[in-house]
Amino acid sequence: MHPRHEVVITGLGLVSPIGIGREPFWRSLLEGRSGVERLSLFEPLDGLPSFGAEIRDFDPKQYVRPRKSLKVMCRDIQLAVAAAELAWTDAQLPAQPPDPERLGVILGADMIQCEPEELAPAFAACMEDGRFEFRHWGQRAMPEIFPLWMLKYLPNMPACHVGIIRDARGPTNTILLGEVSSLAAIGEAFRTIQRGAADLMLAGGASSRIHPVIYVRSPLWEVSRRIQQPEAACRPFDRDRDGLVNGEGAAVFVLESAEHARARAAPVRARIVAYAEAFEPRPDRSPPTGQAIEKAIQLALQRAGLSPSELGHINAHGMSTRHDDRIEAQAIHRTVPDVPVTAPKSYFGYLGAASAAVELAASVLALEHRLIPATLNYQTPDPECPVQVVADMPRPLAAPVALKLSHAWTGQAAALVLASP
Repeated sequence: MHPRHEVVITGLGLVSPIGIGREPFWRSLLEGRSGVERLSLFEPLDGLPSFGAEIRDFDPKQYVRPRKSLKVMCRDIQLAVAAAELAWTDAQLPAQPPDPERLGVILGADMIQCEPEELAPAFAACMEDGRFEFRHWGQRAMPEIFPLWMLKYLPNMPACHVGIIRDARGPTNTILLGEVSSLAAIGEAFRTIQRGAADLMLAGGASSRIHPVIYVRSPLWEVSRRIQQPEAACRPFDRDRDGLVNGEGAAVFVLESAEHARARAAPVRARIVAYAEAFEPRPDRSPPTGQAIEKAIQLALQRAGLSPSELGHINAHGMSTRHDDRIEAQAIHRTVPDVPVTAPKSYFGYLGAASAAVELAASVLALEHRLIPATLNYQTPDPECPVQVVADMPRPLAAPVALKLSHAWTGQAAALVLASP
């Protein structure tokens, strides 16, 4: 590969339930500190999970300039901007990019939920004799809605705000692909630099699933009901897992061509060696079988020119649901059976579109510190999940190469290979 097409990570920005910034995040991983606890942002309805992984010390005013922009930023956007600003600083970039036309932004996002209280006055205005009357919506409701309301909740707005703040005039995009969103965003940024369309990219994802609307829909998901032990609720690959745990977070990476990074003497945290994605059709909406996961692993290793024995660890999707964990573990077993596996969701739960990016940060830091973080709450191996889970305490990294996996219920899967500089 020509040197200018080699892609490196020079900056990492994190906003997570176990730490804001890479050092607090890494300390929590080393100390086995969970971010899952009883909710404080709102009180769920009776019968729904009363716990999740919140970011408790987050103040968006520290990161958003000008502050009046907060009027059109929901929490997802705020998290994305904060992570991007932290990544920019971590990469030791100047306040203004030297060539804005060669700087782009690609972020993964979710379909962002509106805050119920924001639309409550509009709905109240349409009530008549205790019933909601649709015929009044145009005349009565619209004056009650903030004129720029939609700009707070469009899923492309996190990338737009980050691009505006950093004057990024190069390739900019948003990817909505469920749980795969942020890994796909990083993969697309990687390819953008590889093909010479940009020198510098901000890539990652942001999402908050700590939201009353999402919790009301919890019965539609396989969620943990371990109310008495919230910190033990998310237990990927463990025999006694009973469902996912919702959380929130964001991670943004600065990706550069190796040539660009060398020219400015930038610190290099990791190299992106390969990226691959695959899809498994689901006839009649049947559950995925793991074929796409297996194919993504094989393609990523092939493109990286690596054998399974050269991997130091696998950073698993590890959703903590019965079916997801089983098909992922079996796909790993069929392709890379003896590689140590870690599952970062055990610390902060399911972060929607942000999941893969925040989890990838754990592998970047693992390569840097030569340690594989342990998976929390893995106590009883499941015969249906035949993987080598790193549990109890961090394990020394035998080889400086990591494979990050992500997959979605809709059939998509992605794999990204990282290596030390």
